[in-house]
Amino acid sequence: MVYALQAYLKRPSTIVGIVTAVMFQIIFAIVWMTAYDGVTGADRLKQLGVGIVVSDQAVGQAITEKLAGELPVSTRLIAAETEAERLLNERKLQMVITIPEGFNDSLKDPNRTAAIRYSVNESNPILTANLMRTIAAQVTAAVNKEAVEQGLQAALEQMKLPEEQSAAAAKSMSERVTSEFANTNIVKGMNNQMAPMMLLLASYVGTMIMSMNMAQSSMALAAMGIGRWRLFAARNMINAAAAVFVSLVGTSLLIALGGQAEHGFLLLWGFQSLFVLSFILLSQLFMLLFGMSGMLVNILLLSIQLVTSGAMMPRELLSRFYLRLGECLPASHAVEGSMDLLFGGYGIGAASLSLLMFIIISAGLSVLVVSFRTGRAKQLLPNSQFSS
Repeated sequence: MVYALQAYLKRPSTIVGIVTAVMFQIIFAIVWMTAYDGVTGADRLKQLGVGIVVSDQAVGQAITEKLAGELPVSTRLIAAETEAERLLNERKLQMVITIPEGFNDSLKDPNRTAAIRYSVNESNPILTANLMRTIAAQVTAAVNKEAVEQGLQAALEQMKLPEEQSAAAAKSMSERVTSEFANTNIVKGMNNQMAPMMLLLASYVGTMIMSMNMAQSSMALAAMGIGRWRLFAARNMINAAAAVFVSLVGTSLLIALGGQAEHGFLLLWGFQSLFVLSFILLSQLFMLLFGMSGMLVNILLLSIQLVTSGAMMPRELLSRFYLRLGECLPASHAVEGSMDLLFGGYGIGAASLSLLMFIIISAGLSVLVVSFRTGRAKQLLPNSQFSS
């Protein structure tokens, strides 16, 4: 087995595979952690634009000044709705707020409701559209509160209360209900929010390409007469060592670039080593089964695991089929455990146990494939365009 291990390490494809897996960790960590750093900060949000079109001049100036002072995004007054619509469709504005004609009259009439129109271009990143809807709800609530306050003040003044007393009473009555949020496991910035997705993508794609390169080395070494069991044992020793080393690089860079690790470096490194090894063995299984064609299966699994992992959207929103499918793949357990370790949680016992089961099952199935394979590598080598 020592000879097989040395033979593997002398193959350029083996070295390229390991280096590729490491480079995915380095590149993804540097790019994602620096690019997403501070994207939700106040100075960045001011780069988003909201246009305000005022058709009712009776209240237009007051509302415009109020919105400009309170909204987290930049605002601009636009004279015509057609101009605002053009800027919206050109994505120079992310939302247009229109105060329609007769808005003030509707506020004064107790039998009518006053409507503010919001125009959002949904042909934008999903975060933009969601942020604009949140801002719209805040604007409506603020304007509605002010309208209620003015209405109450007018009613109290009609009851012969002094103006100062009626204003104070109206303000207190219009703020009878307030919000209190108790957030747990705080995520510090969008770069940290994206960290589980980054770890998943970098780890799976890197190990998938590493498995392809290891398959090339295996076919070449099998043609040299090295026994399949010696190759298999040496290959998996390299897999285990690579999982630990690749994870060390990824975890170290994540922490160095400002990533959270509420449960500490060592636990995060150990857990990443666990799910990286599960990814390696899963992708290796299909390379053993189908040769280089196994890359097609691995690409399919990459797509499925990105969707079902819970890194991009809540798994609870998926259909039952994809929800159950995600539970049968390691990515969802990797993301769940990573979130607990990065942001805080109740521990990673269940996720770690699931990943261990995936490792055992993948390794066991790989043993079965190797035991039933007779001369497969020698048959594939002459016809493979990937052989060295």
